[in-house]
Amino acid sequence: MTPPPSTRTALGFLLLTALLWSSSGLFFKLVSWHPMSIFGGRALIASIVFLVYLRGVRFRWTRMQAAGAAGYAASQFLFIFANKLTTAANAIFLQYTAPVYVMLLGFWILGERPRRADWVTTGVILAGLLLFFGDGLSLRGVTGNVAAILSGVSFALMMVCMRAEKEGDPAQVVQLGSLVSAIIGVPWLFQEHWTPADTGIILYLGLFQISLSFILYSRAIRQVSALESVLVLTLEPVLNPVWVLLVIGEMPGPMTVLGGCIVIGAVLGRALFSTRGTAGLRRSDNAPRLNGVPCQPAPAPAPDTAAMTGGLGPYPKSLNLTRGKAR
Repeated sequence: MTPPPSTRTALGFLLLTALLWSSSGLFFKLVSWHPMSIFGGRALIASIVFLVYLRGVRFRWTRMQAAGAAGYAASQFLFIFANKLTTAANAIFLQYTAPVYVMLLGFWILGERPRRADWVTTGVILAGLLLFFGDGLSLRGVTGNVAAILSGVSFALMMVCMRAEKEGDPAQVVQLGSLVSAIIGVPWLFQEHWTPADTGIILYLGLFQISLSFILYSRAIRQVSALESVLVLTLEPVLNPVWVLLVIGEMPGPMTVLGGCIVIGAVLGRALFSTRGTAGLRRSDNAPRLNGVPCQPAPAPAPDTAAMTGGLGPYPKSLNLTRGKAR
């Protein structure tokens, strides 16, 4: 098993993960398949990729692994279900209340206590997302809104359980979750028309948007806390309209841009705080310790002049030892 990456590298992996996840919105617009067919097709391809990546089926069958796989499958299924019953803005915003659930589950399951910076960052991010999706939020579609909230809870459960597997291999959680998702979604594939465009999009979604992103995430979660990871990944809904703008030309409104800037600023500030905190920990880890507490080394003792002069006391000032004669 490869060693965990550095904190800076792990944050880079999370940024790439958010970038890959954010591309789903664009390709969902371009593909003509039913959402459950997309769900099953991505999962089937991911199952094959992780079979190769992990060199076989590797499960430890721990409670955390099983719960994480259930959270993985449920978060995607419930999110697709929520998009059918409520607005897309409601579904995404309510799913990304996940940092709150990660705080609670992370403290309860992992003992990872959130810091003041985490609470502040979470509040700023949620405020930014509220501005970002403000025009599209609605009280309609109660069932869809509940499904979106449950999607956020299951999303948080997946992250916490993958973090709990950091001493093993968190990628096994994704492999098991992909197999479960494929079993659920594959029957819908037989109802679709396999055009070259749709097939290419499904291959991209399965190979890169799901498989590569979760390989990166499974590496990163071994180094950073579950809460730090989900805070960085809140960049996903912000980057989503950027893809749509670049390819389709759909221009976001001013409040969307403002909310997105707030989220990006909060995530980057938290990432900077994390890397500086890690650097400080590395410096303190190199210091001498007393009962596990870093301390400064004791100053060197002063030379024993009495011993140097045979017990006669300090040298007389009148002696010039350099020249070897009296002044």
